[in-house]
Amino acid sequence: MKHFLIYTNRHKDVGLRMTDRICRYLEEKGQEYSIRMQEADQEIAEAFSETDFPIHADYMIVLGGDGTMLQAAREQKKQQIPLIGVNLGTLGYMTEIETGNIEEALQALIEGNFQTEMRMMLSGRIFFRDGRAEKGYALNDIVIVRSGSLRIIRYHIYVNGQFLNGYSADGVIVTTPTGSTGYNLSAGGPIVEPRASLIVLTPICPHTLNQRSIILSPEDVIEIEIPKGSDGQEQVMEASFDGSQNVLLQTGDRIRIEKSEKITEIIQLNQVSFLEVLHHKLSES
Repeated sequence: MKHFLIYTNRHKDVGLRMTDRICRYLEEKGQEYSIRMQEADQEIAEAFSETDFPIHADYMIVLGGDGTMLQAAREQKKQQIPLIGVNLGTLGYMTEIETGNIEEALQALIEGNFQTEMRMMLSGRIFFRDGRAEKGYALNDIVIVRSGSLRIIRYHIYVNGQFLNGYSADGVIVTTPTGSTGYNLSAGGPIVEPRASLIVLTPICPHTLNQRSIILSPEDVIEIEIPKGSDGQEQVMEASFDGSQNVLLQTGDRIRIEKSEKITEIIQLNQVSFLEVLHHKLSES
């Protein structure tokens, strides 16, 4: 018997129909399950006896889209529960299961007919000029963009303590291979095989012609420093971890980004290559 953790985005799973369908199938097969709802209210959660992440869960089934998968990966603390996503959105690179074949996929999980991939994550520690510090994790990317004003922003980048360059741009993306098909791709960055171990640094709309993405080693440590603006005034920016956890940055603050000790384990049911998936997704977009 396996224990399944069902992580549900209630806004995507309207009426919790898919959650209920999965629960009924698992009950019929004699499996155990727990439910955790993303942004769940108490009334809906009580109907499914919502629990925290159980340490003994064998698999996590994530109902939603890529954003829900990213949040589920970040919310895992010491547990490393293998994840698989059910696509309730539109274009999903990370959610493998479509709703039409959910029972077939559940049966494969019960029987152990799958493989897993280890995906690297990033950790970002923000050092504020007043001495405070804050830390976050990302499976996809850590993005720094301007906050409020439409003016371009200036930032300095150091790699392993050595000054790399000063940029004037709309922002900067630091991404994992998993996140390379997200904001990084929209900003003109490279697509990377998700099982790779490396860090991609991509400026967002740089205001010069010679600034392109940079591929860095997973052992490299990146520091992004917020200087004064070109007019000598204070700058205000925002650091975003997987598009969710947002932290305000100002002149004098800096963020240190490196490969995290945490990883995310993704379940793969289909023996389909990354290039085949990529071709299919790009044809849909």
